[in-house]
Amino acid sequence: MPAFPPTFADRVVAQPAQAQCEAFLDEHRGALNGCLDGLTEEQARRSLVVSRTTLLGLVKHATFVEKVWFDEAVTGRSRARIGIPERSDESFVLADDDTIATVRQAHREACAASRRATASLGMDDILRGHRRSPLPLRWVYLHVLRELAQHCGHADILREQLLNG
Repeated sequence: MPAFPPTFADRVVAQPAQAQCEAFLDEHRGALNGCLDGLTEEQARRSLVVSRTTLLGLVKHATFVEKVWFDEAVTGRSRARIGIPERSDESFVLADDDTIATVRQAHREACAASRRATASLGMDDILRGHRRSPLPLRWVYLHVLRELAQHCGHADILREQLLNG
């Protein structure tokens, strides 16, 4: 019998929509961070596709996503002040000192900061700091969930190529 993800649990199904969204976000955040489990530094950096996408780059990009949608959009701080690239595609670029440990830690810290930034907000609260604003938190949650789900799929394929190729 297949194991169901934690979001299938009755305790999540019975929760209000915001708690459900947050549970799904956390599930996907954890899955993406976990894509680096058991890999060497070389495997995590290995390019298997034409784009800049690597497993380590996916997690680094996910950190960027957290900071765009839960720092920039919530606080209105510029990307320069936050310390992230101006463009999304630049967030996949790995520095020489990026390691599995440092990228994972940065991702975990960004996720924790995202949870703190939204802890007092409701789904219909309007975020005005992003370039596309004004946007309700509900839309931001759904957008980030969609992006994380896509990247989890990318990570699954890349891991399969690495480990079975």
